[in-house]
Amino acid sequence: MNITVDIDSNSGFCAGVIRAVGKAEEFLEKSGGEKLFSLGAIVHNDAELKRLEDKGLVCIDRDDLEEMRDAAGEALLIRAHGEPPQTYVKARAHGFNVIDCTCPVVLNLQKSIREAWARMELRDGQIVIFGKPGHAEVLGLNGQVDGRAVVVENMQMLLSAVEDGSIDLMRPVEIFSQTTKSPAEYAAICSKLEVMMAEANELSVERFKGTAMFKAHDTICSQVASRHAKLSAFAMEHDIVIFVSGKSSSNGKVLCERCKSLNIRTYHIDSPEELRREWFRPDDRAGVCGAASTPKWLLEAVAKEILSFNTMPESKGMAENFV
Repeated sequence: MNITVDIDSNSGFCAGVIRAVGKAEEFLEKSGGEKLFSLGAIVHNDAELKRLEDKGLVCIDRDDLEEMRDAAGEALLIRAHGEPPQTYVKARAHGFNVIDCTCPVVLNLQKSIREAWARMELRDGQIVIFGKPGHAEVLGLNGQVDGRAVVVENMQMLLSAVEDGSIDLMRPVEIFSQTTKSPAEYAAICSKLEVMMAEANELSVERFKGTAMFKAHDTICSQVASRHAKLSAFAMEHDIVIFVSGKSSSNGKVLCERCKSLNIRTYHIDSPEELRREWFRPDDRAGVCGAASTPKWLLEAVAKEILSFNTMPESKGMAENFV
């Protein structure tokens, strides 16, 4: 076999995750053995979590936070996804020293949503968030307005929200997106909602635009947005794509589906151990890429494992066993 491997230079931790992991490592190195509690997984990657847990990171959930009534002197890290304001109040009331690692892009988005809500209250308007219900970032965003925004994840959810009256087409709307969502999906959601509002108000889309009843905010992280385009090119340039990310990573699922839509030989793994030799053909040019939560060292480990297939005896009929 003569498989070659390329690692996508644009894959790996985004700036927000790099900052959060860096702060966690800095604290753990200087703490002298003290634990660092993280509210939720600091990164959606089991291998990276294990590495940090070995250094003293302890992941807790909201139920754990409720139960830890006396945490005087303990440190609690708020990950890049951000949190609603109530979380900070509760953590400090329990005695935690809060280390806020919310991504600056998310912080700006939270501020924009609060300001938009103030405007919408004066106009009897609504806030819509395009994002995954229950996702940590979305919980933090909706928490800025006490949970009064309408969250839609896809076109069907948008149509259902209009049908059941959660979104009133006759009232002003400002829409925002979770920072890690697909730019193309967000554009489609915004376009559909604007068209429906124009029709409900018996106006052409062009005339409706002049009413200022609908405003779509560009809130997808620019690093994420550019990654979609670059990853698309990467997927088409290779015979087989190995996408590496935690299975629970929202960003990972979006990017992997993007790769698979352009290269049917795309496989989603979260560790080198999940690789299967029968996926590969002789002389394949393999591409290894990942999500914003995938560490570079893991991408390199996967690439190394793929290259090891070149030195193994070739199994009879292997080329016919690919999926």
